[in-house]
Amino acid sequence: MEGVLKGFLSKPDFHLALGCAPFVFDPKQDLVVAHGQNDPGLYTRANALLQPFVHTHKHAVVIMDAAWEGSPGYEAILQRVQEHIINAGWEGDSGCAVVITPELENWIWQDSPQVCTHLGYAGSFQQLRAELGSLGFWNIGEPKPHQPKEAVEQTLKQARKPRSSAIYQSLAAQVSVKRCTDSALNSLLESVRRWFPRNIK
Repeated sequence: MEGVLKGFLSKPDFHLALGCAPFVFDPKQDLVVAHGQNDPGLYTRANALLQPFVHTHKHAVVIMDAAWEGSPGYEAILQRVQEHIINAGWEGDSGCAVVITPELENWIWQDSPQVCTHLGYAGSFQQLRAELGSLGFWNIGEPKPHQPKEAVEQTLKQARKPRSSAIYQSLAAQVSVKRCTDSALNSLLESVRRWFPRNIK
């Protein structure tokens, strides 16, 4: 997730791609990784992790996966994280909870040659989708694999490339968010556009 956000928000004029007004993003100050907490840790302690930033940041976003061992499901996670944000001090629409179903890799998969390039696949995206389908990672007719993380790992394994944050960052910097159909990403984009509205003349 750290790599994906850095990739999205570090490219020149990223606000144009997001459809919002310009704003400053400093990953050293604005991006906090809950090292060692993982998704269950965020689910139970996100408010404590957020509180140190309530006087320095006008908005807060908490992003986590819906799929993890013992997960109570999307709706329960979303409600709990929203409560954490409010309890930490961001009221009303100043905070945003983003729960990705099933997991982060769902944002990676879109019909783009950049996906093949960064995952080390030599063929076309259509060939990759068919191959992953034959291996049981992608259902026929679906826009994204039903096992997105496993599909990424399988593709990297075939290419003999180690999975790393750098791959996610470079891929996020290249692909367009306009192609992504994921509802969690779209909810994040809607919040960012409300917080930083474009001046339409």
